[in-house]
Amino acid sequence: MEIILGAGPVVKVVLAILVYFSVMSWAIIFAKWRLFGKAMKASEGFLECFWNKKHFETVSQELKSYAASPLSVLFREGYQELIRVRRFQEQGNGDGFPVGSDYLARVLRRATTTETQKLERFLPFLATTGSTAPFIGLFGTVWGIMDSFHSIGQSGSASLAVVAPGISEALVATAIGLVAAIPAVVGYNHFSHKVDVLSGEMDNFSQEFLNIVERLQRRG
Repeated sequence: MEIILGAGPVVKVVLAILVYFSVMSWAIIFAKWRLFGKAMKASEGFLECFWNKKHFETVSQELKSYAASPLSVLFREGYQELIRVRRFQEQGNGDGFPVGSDYLARVLRRATTTETQKLERFLPFLATTGSTAPFIGLFGTVWGIMDSFHSIGQSGSASLAVVAPGISEALVATAIGLVAAIPAVVGYNHFSHKVDVLSGEMDNFSQEFLNIVERLQRRG
């Protein structure tokens, strides 16, 4: 703290920016850790419920228990669209289910895109922190070293006692930049993998849902 408080104004501004990036990154990491933990657990439970139940209506009645799962959102949107298409055909306004099947596929794709965007929310901030924080810290270090050499020129002394304090103050900016960047990079890579896993599960579920609907329609 003594080194930080004794730094120049530019270095202090750089440190304040890095602290902001670090605090925000950790807040996002903890929030995403909870979000993905609930989503993964709820998705496992929903898939078990979906394959064990024999009717869509029965599954729809238990969706509240798996609200954290993006798969439950896909099912809800697909089931509501399926009901709408069936009502439309019962009223004599449809020429067959294939058109409804296309609509259903579009609804599932739209829901998948929406849920993926929700999962990816704030992840770009982690990527930005991981890529820019070291350079911001390096800027603070370079500026601090320049300021130190300027002080040396004014004092006319290049002894270690004169050089060391300024150099140590400058290097703090690089250290804080790395402290901010490393967790952000690790968090971004980890959560990006989770997004890929859940996106794959959503794609697989959408295809299985469509296959089941088509089989039910062929049976009559």
